[in-house]
Amino acid sequence: MTPSLQWNPALSALPVSGIRRMFNLAATMEEVIHLSIGQPDFPTPPHIVEAHVEALRQDKTHYTLDAGLPELLSVLAQIYGKLSGRKLVEENLLETTGAGEAIFLAVTSLAAPGREVIVIEPSFVLFQPLVGLAGGSVRRIVTTAEQGYQVDPQEVIDAMGPRTCAVILNSPGNPTGTVYPASTLEAICQAAAQRGITVISDEVYDRLVLDEMESSSVLNCDVDLDHLIVASSVSKTYSMPGMRVGWLISSRRNLQTLRRYHTYTTTVGNTPGQWASVAALQGDQSCVDRMVGEYRKRRDRIVELLEECRHLQGYRPQGAFYIMPSLPAGEDGSEFTLRMLREIRVCAIPGDTFGESCRNGLRLSYATSLERIEAAFERMIPWLEKQSF
Repeated sequence: MTPSLQWNPALSALPVSGIRRMFNLAATMEEVIHLSIGQPDFPTPPHIVEAHVEALRQDKTHYTLDAGLPELLSVLAQIYGKLSGRKLVEENLLETTGAGEAIFLAVTSLAAPGREVIVIEPSFVLFQPLVGLAGGSVRRIVTTAEQGYQVDPQEVIDAMGPRTCAVILNSPGNPTGTVYPASTLEAICQAAAQRGITVISDEVYDRLVLDEMESSSVLNCDVDLDHLIVASSVSKTYSMPGMRVGWLISSRRNLQTLRRYHTYTTTVGNTPGQWASVAALQGDQSCVDRMVGEYRKRRDRIVELLEECRHLQGYRPQGAFYIMPSLPAGEDGSEFTLRMLREIRVCAIPGDTFGESCRNGLRLSYATSLERIEAAFERMIPWLEKQSF
């Protein structure tokens, strides 16, 4: 018998994705309504598609510089410089293969055995496993639907200790849609910088703010870039997740190390995709306004529908395209979502996908049409009436 491979033990930190588990089961069924999709349902805007095709036609399919396409880095430096009031240059940016690689580089470059990373639950599925993969430990801060998943900054500050190397923030958040106020970000970033702790901020949904409020970035906080690493991408803003273009923003000194790390992961990014991203960032932004307007209508309706659902605690998310209602305390959201899929063919993502404290929750995505949202709740509301907890 051929002996099994001797895998790196660190891989045990990577769980089977709850998202893939639900998708795989749903694929075996008919007439499933998905409230589970974590990507925009809109077509990529035509001017972005044309820029991608034109790059292919012009043979722009070869390697870029290791930091990314200079034209893309220049545009990003201008945009973020204007938004933050900082003087940013190309050396403050690193293009990555989507925000996924950006988060991988940031987290695994800091987490290590003996070090601790503060993560706010519910948390995006990459954060905690990547800390474990690098040998670090997670310090969890728990938030709930009752509080709209807002975090008390003092609780984060109190959790900072001698082993803390980083705090991970995500606003607007996946899976909650929560947007942190500027005061929360400022308090956390100031305290972290004073203690020599790095703030990693996942800002992929920064343009998808649904209420009349500013989407605050940690770049607006009064701390130096040596203590900040920001990850973002064009994926969700412009409905182009398959092109896999993201970036990191930090100090020049930090980027020198992260750029070297990047060359040993993906070497360089997708060249035509980077040209398409330049077109997205420089082109007409009305496409983004239209998508945000549609997400706002869907958010408003799904909040109303959840108020009609027995047993589910809702709230009003301010951004992204997710909401994470909760069941009564102690209930098993994983078992609940499996039964809901099997019995009424509505697919959601179980809360424990996003952290140990979220077992009684479920993530619903409204990156789907209003008609499908209405159809899903036509099944859910009467079904929930029959449930007892």
